[in-house]
Amino acid sequence: MDEGERDEFEQVEPDGLTRRGSLLRLGGLVAAAIGAGGLAKVADSDAAGEGPAGVASGAVTCVLTPEQTEGPYYIDGERVRGNITEGRPGTPLTLRLKVVNASTCKPIRGAAVDIWHADAAGVYSGFGAGASSRTFMRGIQRTNAQGLAIFRTVYPGWYPGRTVHIHVKVHLGGDVLHTGQLYFPDAVTDSAYRIAPYRSRPARSTRNSSDAIFRNGGGKSLLALRKAATGYVGSISMGVVRR
Repeated sequence: MDEGERDEFEQVEPDGLTRRGSLLRLGGLVAAAIGAGGLAKVADSDAAGEGPAGVASGAVTCVLTPEQTEGPYYIDGERVRGNITEGRPGTPLTLRLKVVNASTCKPIRGAAVDIWHADAAGVYSGFGAGASSRTFMRGIQRTNAQGLAIFRTVYPGWYPGRTVHIHVKVHLGGDVLHTGQLYFPDAVTDSAYRIAPYRSRPARSTRNSSDAIFRNGGGKSLLALRKAATGYVGSISMGVVRR
């Protein structure tokens, strides 16, 4: 990581998961108060208690959506780095992914956040047209003291049968605490795809509402997106249960 990346990683404010087994242990509860890309606040947690009891009572509301499939394009042993583009074209996208303890809502430092996604042309490294490289649009970052991991990438492209998405895993102490997918509001994607290199492709065939995986809890994994000087910034907070 260069000096500029290190400075942003340390200084940017927090915005960050949970394993299927953890959700089952918590009764599969998902806090209704969690909005798209948002994290609900704790209310009277001391009175209601923490951990599973606090979640069940509604006092602790940091549990994210149910987990989603890893998919067929995961490659183990990705590089630890903030910029995962490797010079490939696309609209810049900065991801701010925060990891918190679902029992206390406190940030978790040192969690390894692992992401991978298709490039602007809808191609995954290591597969099909991207088989010559196993590394573009893939990387791992450790969360800082605020529970935040930051990545520089590009707005993902689409491929047949899926809506636009990013895959994510969270590892801590050798355990995978979460496997999921992050999504984009369709209206934002429509706007992003009006410029090069996205506009050279035909209209995407699958939107969020028609994606079978998105329909299984994807609405709780929508990134909160805002325009930046160049491109977009996407943020989400994710609650995990530590073992």
